[in-house]
Amino acid sequence: MFDFLPTSSRYWLIALLILWAVLLFGGFILGPADASQRMPKWTRLTSSAVLVLAAWSWFLLTRQNAANGFVLWLAIGMTFGFMGDLFMAGMMPGGRNVLGGMATFGLGHVAYIIGIWRFASQMGLTDGSARWGSLVVWWIIGAAAWYFVVYRGQQPTTLHYAALPYALLLASTAGMATGLALQQGQFTWLAVGAALFLISDLILAAQLFNDLSFFLIGDVIWLTYGPGQMLIVYSAATAVALSQAPLPT
Repeated sequence: MFDFLPTSSRYWLIALLILWAVLLFGGFILGPADASQRMPKWTRLTSSAVLVLAAWSWFLLTRQNAANGFVLWLAIGMTFGFMGDLFMAGMMPGGRNVLGGMATFGLGHVAYIIGIWRFASQMGLTDGSARWGSLVVWWIIGAAAWYFVVYRGQQPTTLHYAALPYALLLASTAGMATGLALQQGQFTWLAVGAALFLISDLILAAQLFNDLSFFLIGDVIWLTYGPGQMLIVYSAATAVALSQAPLPT
């Protein structure tokens, strides 16, 4: 795994990946029993913080690689994602703030989209049918999901309407990642990660707007969101491996 990296760098990134998995899945397995969520807040947030560390580690360890710009945007996106986690967990001033969470998650996805678009253009992966076709399909999915999960049957508020551009933004990340994966199959896991993020957010939206509730719903949200973010961050490995510039030894 990551054989293209120097040994010390490879072990460091693998160690962070293992730590992330221990925090997320260990928190689920060993956390206190609860009707909606077993994972303690600290293991959830710490697992997300580990991905921030991993993302910036990828950036610092690939400074001489042509994919470094892409990796930078992933790190910025993951950092905003962690800020969104803090807003949603009530760890920012003022307590839980759904709009603040949506705004910071949205900024994170803007960073992901910029990174994917720029890297695809850099690598010549710009087939219009794959790129725009994927975007249109995911926009339709995002709009339909917003209507059925958030809007239908509700008395719309500002938050309901704000959820539409947010859903389309998340769908855009999935669309851009899918378009890239259709042209370079090694980015399939990036596309899966973006799709998992959207699925997680739709479950959360159903909980917030339609009072959806089922056993361990909070864990299901994090067991789709966390792996989604991990797959996005660690898609840096694919980008770096595909790039031709040498890495530092």
